[in-house]
Amino acid sequence: MLSEPSGRPLSLPEDPEPVPRPWYARFWQRPFFLLVILPSLIASFYFYAIAAPQYVSEARFVVSSRGSDGGAQAAMRGMAAASAFGGLGGGMASSETNSVRDFLTSLDAVMDAHGKLDLVSLWQRPEADLLAQLWYSEPELLTQFYNKMVTVSLDPATNVTTLRIRSFRPEDSKALAETLLASAEALVNRLSERSRNETLRVARQEMELAEQRVQESRAALMRFREQERELDSAGAVQAAVTLRGQLETALAQARAELTERLKFMRPDNLALQATRNRIEALERQIAAERTRHTETSAGGEGAVLARQLAAYERLMLEREFADKQFASATASLETARLEAQRQQLFLSRIVEPNLPVYPLYPRKLVSIASIFVGLAIAYGIGWLLIVGMREHAA
Repeated sequence: MLSEPSGRPLSLPEDPEPVPRPWYARFWQRPFFLLVILPSLIASFYFYAIAAPQYVSEARFVVSSRGSDGGAQAAMRGMAAASAFGGLGGGMASSETNSVRDFLTSLDAVMDAHGKLDLVSLWQRPEADLLAQLWYSEPELLTQFYNKMVTVSLDPATNVTTLRIRSFRPEDSKALAETLLASAEALVNRLSERSRNETLRVARQEMELAEQRVQESRAALMRFREQERELDSAGAVQAAVTLRGQLETALAQARAELTERLKFMRPDNLALQATRNRIEALERQIAAERTRHTETSAGGEGAVLARQLAAYERLMLEREFADKQFASATASLETARLEAQRQQLFLSRIVEPNLPVYPLYPRKLVSIASIFVGLAIAYGIGWLLIVGMREHAA
């Protein structure tokens, strides 16, 4: 131990005690503050000091047809059933409703509304803040921003579509909602007109085919009559059959008369000879009729009545079928016309677009809480990963 000349021990100077830093200085250096709290404070400053208020206009509608149990009453009954059964009843959304929903979120709807209202100017109002306003005017990018500010939701239980519009002015939200509803109504009218025209087109096409078949069958029958020189082949055959029957009846009577006279007359009696002559004439006439009905005459003049009757019956059957097809096509066309009128689509507005008074967006507390919770979770996951890597390295 060192000592002074006087004999007292020599003492070394002690290190000065560290000056404690303020609590806020230590707090600034913590990663949790830098990564979680500071971004949350910046978000709070933005939402409460910079963010422009956004007004929401809402409308509700249902797409139905005149033939369905549709309209606003059906939608109300569907909502009542859904609430009564815990949201499980109601019915499935129609394809037309899905088409309208998809159209309202498409580029066509954006371009149609932009041509009527100038969406770029609508979402670049002077009161809009820099982060929330629209920054571009290209159609595809405009559609992306449009789908952030316009939401179209469909309730499959009630088949009701809800349209919500956000903008920086109340009148802009209502005007855009009215424009989109008008575009949706025009789309429904086009779909209805197309469906009606397609139904009637098929029915008219069937009727035209049936009418053509009727004309062809009548033309074929007319050509047959001109060729055969017979207006009614069936009547001619019937007359020939009747004539043969009459001749055979007369022949039978003549033979019976001859048999009766042979019993009391002499063989050389003139009356018997007349009866024999009449019998021979009848037999020749019947043979001639049979030959004419079963054989073709020399030189091809005229057809056999049997073949003629078969051809005539075939043509008459074709004409009958053509007439029935034409009658059926006519009835189908009338039914299609009535069905097209009955199933005409239309858009029923359940809730008209309102003029908002209080801005519902941005949702400040919800947004700030979401940012804070998300950053805190990310910070916790990162901290666990770092601690795990340190322990693994040790």
